[in-house]
Amino acid sequence: MISAGVRTAFPRVAVGAAPCHALIAMVLAILPSVSDAQAPARTAAKPSLEQSARRIVASVTYPTFITNDATGRPQARTVQPQQPDSAWTVWFATNPRTRKVREIARDPRVVLHYFDLPTLSYVSLIGRARVVRDRASKDAHWTAAWSAFYPDRDTSVVLIEVSAERLEIVSSTLGISGDAATWRPPTIRLRAGARR
Repeated sequence: MISAGVRTAFPRVAVGAAPCHALIAMVLAILPSVSDAQAPARTAAKPSLEQSARRIVASVTYPTFITNDATGRPQARTVQPQQPDSAWTVWFATNPRTRKVREIARDPRVVLHYFDLPTLSYVSLIGRARVVRDRASKDAHWTAAWSAFYPDRDTSVVLIEVSAERLEIVSSTLGISGDAATWRPPTIRLRAGARR
């Protein structure tokens, strides 16, 4: 059945007044424009890898922080960091007597790993960490939720600053997957000199 819009585009032709193939040619000529006019609006552009990574990171409250011990073995624990800033620098608080403080002093190479189960997505921030002890930096980067754990901001707490050099991302929901053969995830180099 021809829609009203298509019918109005044709001149009235009496049966037998025009060859059948001429009528078919007219239908074929007008269909693309009708279908374009009735097509749904195009979807928005796909977010960039970095935008997708920020979306995943924002959904994870407690990522895993990984350091290396004195023998080179990885050590993992859950932390409660702030959201990364525009340069992918992340801050969180910790007890100055924890292993990670000593491990960072010995080897600053670290990973912050964010896994979001509902979307089967992860982001790994790979970079370097440093321990920050001065009060001005603590005040500048403090989060209210930390106060319950660190009553004395001068002595009971240090901050860890993680400067990501690159990030890796995989997300089933967002259609971001690793290499078909090696499963190596898409990687974004964030700082000059960072290794892939």
